[in-house]
Amino acid sequence: MKRILIVEDEKVIAELERDYLEVNGYETDIASDGEQGLAMGLNGEYDLIILDLMLPLVNGFDICKQIRAQRNIPILMVTAKKEDIDIIKGLGFGADDYITKPFKPAELVARVKAHLARYERLIGAKETKQEVKIRGLLIDYGSRRVFLHDQEIMLTTKEFDLLYFLAIHPNHVFSKDQLFEKLWGMDSLGDAQTVTVHIRKLREKIEIDSSNSQYIETVWGAGYRFRL
Repeated sequence: MKRILIVEDEKVIAELERDYLEVNGYETDIASDGEQGLAMGLNGEYDLIILDLMLPLVNGFDICKQIRAQRNIPILMVTAKKEDIDIIKGLGFGADDYITKPFKPAELVARVKAHLARYERLIGAKETKQEVKIRGLLIDYGSRRVFLHDQEIMLTTKEFDLLYFLAIHPNHVFSKDQLFEKLWGMDSLGDAQTVTVHIRKLREKIEIDSSNSQYIETVWGAGYRFRL
């Protein structure tokens, strides 16, 4: 049974999320403030975290950042703010996706199912290239770890998926829409701009000079490709 952590300070919303998830076969725990959510997220064994943005004691951005530094699991951020800057900031701190309040509980369950299924497909694929090595960059698919000149680089779930996908299709140009559809799926509430955000974060982590990319190249007017 998949375990999901709900970090939400509004009791009615948290219990509603829990009830819908449990009806659909998921085991759930609830943290009612940021401090408790951070501790449970770091120490518990969860397959996905539903993380509210505005929390007492520790906010969702800080929780996401600290969990992402140690764990590689899907994080779905919940926010009442619809401004693009909040969404982009959340993704930049490591959230895999976002959903805005108010939302239908059934929609949340569908999103959870989609993220878990996509994550399992990516980590459970049998016929795949286990390692990609190029110019000091090592992508280990089996352990889902990335090393740059023998130093481990911490990536979010979606950052790893995006990097790995591009790396196993070297020199192939993919548009933002193609990458979004392949890695996020059409059921996601985000848009292709999400890809741009993740590309930027990847470059900050793996490129010595992010303005002069050695690995992920922008093909203006077309998309992105991984350089051999």
